[in-house]
Amino acid sequence: MTAPLENVLTTLRSKKEEYLEGLKACLRIPSISTLAENRKDMYHMADWLQEAMRQAGLENVAAMDTPGLPVIYGDWLHAPGKPTVLVYGHYDVQPVDPLDEWLSPPFGAEVRDDHIYARGASDMKGQIFAQLMAVEAWMAEGGCPVNLKYLIEGEEEIGSTHLDAFIQEHTDLLQCDIVLNCDAMIHSAARPSINYALRGLAYFELEICTAQKDMHSGMFGGAVHNPIHVLTDLLSGMHDSRGHITLPGFYDHVPLLEEEERTLLAEAPYDDADFLKTSGAFALHGEEGYTTLERLGARPSLDVNGIWGGFQGEGAKTVLPARAGAKLSMRLIPGQILEEVEKQLRAYIEQAIPEGCEWTVTCQSLGPGSVMNWKSPYMQAAVEAVSEVFGVKPFLRREGASVPVVRLLQERLGVDSIMLGFGQPDDGIHGPNEKQSLSVLFQGMESYARFMDRVGTIDPAQSHD
Repeated sequence: MTAPLENVLTTLRSKKEEYLEGLKACLRIPSISTLAENRKDMYHMADWLQEAMRQAGLENVAAMDTPGLPVIYGDWLHAPGKPTVLVYGHYDVQPVDPLDEWLSPPFGAEVRDDHIYARGASDMKGQIFAQLMAVEAWMAEGGCPVNLKYLIEGEEEIGSTHLDAFIQEHTDLLQCDIVLNCDAMIHSAARPSINYALRGLAYFELEICTAQKDMHSGMFGGAVHNPIHVLTDLLSGMHDSRGHITLPGFYDHVPLLEEEERTLLAEAPYDDADFLKTSGAFALHGEEGYTTLERLGARPSLDVNGIWGGFQGEGAKTVLPARAGAKLSMRLIPGQILEEVEKQLRAYIEQAIPEGCEWTVTCQSLGPGSVMNWKSPYMQAAVEAVSEVFGVKPFLRREGASVPVVRLLQERLGVDSIMLGFGQPDDGIHGPNEKQSLSVLFQGMESYARFMDRVGTIDPAQSHD
């Protein structure tokens, strides 16, 4: 008798043309949450997703109201004694500007050279579509090996404004043993990866004011403070010669990497020369005593993202400006106390700024990082599933970017997330000509199917010990 998993894989391999047509239909809906003119498209996408979930065999599918866009919920809870997996994703996408840089219409879902091109192809309609098709194939075999719940939001690209309140209101409904977060990438098809940690993000705007109005630099230059000089001195002083951030107390709650984890990170197929080529940078730079991968995922950073002040038009204007400003972002390591970061920035400015200067700091956003148990049986299930499909063991890595929902679900539900998605770094997400490799996406379907099969062998009671 053929094992159910083998039948599932056979189904997935035999229906690729059908899946491609379904994916195209999904990608042709311009579900841009940022733009008011696309609000009807958002609800169209929500309806499409609910229908796809019902066709996959899920139950209790519903668009649940929030003060903004609805959260799509569904479940299938007929695997007694098996773990419950909460699948997270989002059905909104980024705007498509600049439109003239797209080689095909951003919602045309055109296929070229094994890739499908469309906004949302990689981030992340392709991923949630692949996961649903894996579930549908399992349902054809009589049901999934795990219990399933779905939390698919429509506001991720605009900051998940109402998600926290929704989770708090529906905590009992969303109880689970593990979260499967499909909003993720692999390093490459040849060397797949799984992220187990994410940095947090703090974003600030700093403005320096030294006068009531702009002045003539010949009449006043050299006799009063120039706010651009003050600003650049402050910014350059935020790092020392070793690449350390100088804000008072900034490293007080940054955990040191243990040797076991440094060894784990060193297993990545990473090469500084390849990284330079990918980034377009001329040289590497960062905190002394750490490798590039450790700097990117296991150490905090502080960067100037924008700076303004004075005359910037064509030609010359001998103005001494009254104001100057900068935008700053900090990538934070799990363990750093969010409420302390702004205090540390303010303390640094207070001790470094000269007299006769007024300043303001505005916090634009503040989100925590997260780290998952990379030794858990659920992580092992993901590693084994990807290994079997791609033919090579995925390496585990820390991600330098931020996915706030991961920490949110840790705090509200007390569970980790498995970051399992099959986009790739060169997919061009958020930019023109976003794409998704179809062959990799089909491998992703099989990986999701195998992951569920593996998770079904885990005793949920023991997995939380």
